[in-house]
Amino acid sequence: MNSISKKKISYKIAEELFIYLEDFGRLVNLPFRYPDLLRYNYSVPLMDKFGKDTLWETVYFQPAETEELNQKLVQTYAMMKVEGNMALMEHLYVDRVDYCPFGNSRPFRVRIKNQFNDNYDYYYVKLADASRVYGLEFEDLLSPNQINYLVDNDTLVEEHIIGIPGDQFIRNNLDSKDMNPTRLAKEFIKFNERCFARLLGDMRSYNFVIDMTADFDDTQFRFRAIDFDQQCYEGKKTLYLPQYFKENNPYVDLCVKYINKETAKQYQLEERTMMARRLKTSRFRIAALLEVLEQDHISQKDKVNQLKSELADHYQKESFKKSKTMGDVMRLSLEQLLEENADSGSIL
Repeated sequence: MNSISKKKISYKIAEELFIYLEDFGRLVNLPFRYPDLLRYNYSVPLMDKFGKDTLWETVYFQPAETEELNQKLVQTYAMMKVEGNMALMEHLYVDRVDYCPFGNSRPFRVRIKNQFNDNYDYYYVKLADASRVYGLEFEDLLSPNQINYLVDNDTLVEEHIIGIPGDQFIRNNLDSKDMNPTRLAKEFIKFNERCFARLLGDMRSYNFVIDMTADFDDTQFRFRAIDFDQQCYEGKKTLYLPQYFKENNPYVDLCVKYINKETAKQYQLEERTMMARRLKTSRFRIAALLEVLEQDHISQKDKVNQLKSELADHYQKESFKKSKTMGDVMRLSLEQLLEENADSGSIL
């Protein structure tokens, strides 16, 4: 089984990455910064609807600070959704601010509520980490999912990703008679391939969600990552393959039971082909991102050496062994997608 580093090292965003973020509309001047939220007055444990501790805390601020902070939090939501047009947001208010002290990014979760119909939405405020920013950007460019996030110096703001947490799905949904196990297994195989090709690690069941969409004759599933801290960080190849985490064994069991080897290879090829198409579509943006990543250091030297060696053996490509940074390894991993899809030369 996989063994993740006990605590992932946080890497500051380099100047070159800030320039990239500014060029592509991710860098903004937020009305508040992450440290402002740390000045809460007190907190209480947040329980779920069954009375179980969620490991989140609801935080409360001094009355004199609450009104001004709430305005800034709503303004930030407007910046994410409607380019800051507050005229469309006058009916919104901050219903709750939660804090999780255990995560690497120590996230705050802000619940925004509509006073007309009580509908609500969430977004997250986190300490900006270069690994996570790279992970979010590659997710937006290479996966079937779009990601909305903003960065201001040490502060990262992310939209909420809708779906049922993978571990919760195992407990509450996996045995449902309405659940199509073959479709679920198919999507896990594709998710597994997607994570490996773009080097996103630590996709244990509580680090992804399952988005369920009703189709005209059945339900469609999609596995979506929600934790991007382990982008291009770990050295062990299997840490980028969700199938090797014990927490995901119930999904692996479905694959073994309902998908044969030939069909599994088909789904893997389908996913890699779709990623190659997205790669071509966003070639110039990805090239700019890789140029920044190749000069950046978001992992340890021993991890880079281990990963490049293991991928060289996996793909039977000695070129991986010449890599000096995780950015070099990432470039070769993506070029592999293009080679498999009959592309001559490199467009990266």
